[in-house]
Amino acid sequence: MANALTLSELAQLVDGDIVRGGLDPSLAGVASLDTAGSGDASFLGNEKYRAQFLTTRAGAVIAAHGETGGPESTALITVANPSLAFAAVVKHFAATSRSLMPGIHPRAMVDEAAFLDPSKVRVHPGAVIMAGAKIGDGSEIGPNVVIGEDVVIGQNCRIMANATIRERCVLGDRVILQPGCVIGSDGYGYEFSGGKHVKIDQVGIVQIGDDVEIGANTTIDRARFGKTEIGEGTKIDNLVQIGHNVVVGRHCLIISQSGIAGSSKLEDYVTAAAQVGIVGHVTVGAKAILTARTGVTTSLPGGETYAGKPALPMRDEMKMQVQLRRLPKLIERIKALENGKASEEA
Repeated sequence: MANALTLSELAQLVDGDIVRGGLDPSLAGVASLDTAGSGDASFLGNEKYRAQFLTTRAGAVIAAHGETGGPESTALITVANPSLAFAAVVKHFAATSRSLMPGIHPRAMVDEAAFLDPSKVRVHPGAVIMAGAKIGDGSEIGPNVVIGEDVVIGQNCRIMANATIRERCVLGDRVILQPGCVIGSDGYGYEFSGGKHVKIDQVGIVQIGDDVEIGANTTIDRARFGKTEIGEGTKIDNLVQIGHNVVVGRHCLIISQSGIAGSSKLEDYVTAAAQVGIVGHVTVGAKAILTARTGVTTSLPGGETYAGKPALPMRDEMKMQVQLRRLPKLIERIKALENGKASEEA
């Protein structure tokens, strides 16, 4: 196979050391330790999977420096970070198995006033590209995608099925939008007047930096004015809601079912775990970690791990949880003391 790797090529790809050569397999794919065969590469990145490692039939395994175990018939390569190294292997096979086949499908609708090179872009059936939209070379527009007027999409982007990018929004290079993602829907803005909620026009845009990935069915609202910003390298999971005029810094991680209300700011390298909620108009400092279900109600300094609702430094939240668990016994002791005092008074 053209994309197959020899053991020495695999070691070179991951900058690893060959500890055991095995049968010097030709590796044509990747698989988990328990399902891999002799033509697959796998990795040991967590000690929970050591039992699978000891019985694997993989052709080669990538493990941490210092590892010497595993079946004698399986080649072993050691690296500083097995998970990151294996990601490079996965990327190798994915890149060689996927190639862009440029062209516009006859059932796509591309406005005459859109800007794209049909010999360098692929547009799938059902896609709609409106007037003024600009699509960079190497980009792929999936089935039933809708790209609004004057949208700018950079080079080598992948916009997957049923995603929507509304008017004037801007995407950098190598952006990935998973299926059903919506970029630039109206921000949630209303004023109460005359006994009813009056819609406030949302006339801004969303601007997304290079190398951003946004998960399935995630929604990012356009700004009321100005722009909602997602910084380069940030990775956003499925089912995330980001409100109008939010600024997300570079290389942040935002995990599923989190919500960020309007005009809040996440500085660079912030991690927001699953179901985090952030109110509007607050700032979370650089390199802060918000653990699952944290509720952020005020601005938080960076470089700290937070938990609970309202968010507290992790150590303080853990102390509080310990005290809460003691409450039932403390209540019993108080009742016992009260009952004893009542008996004495009787």
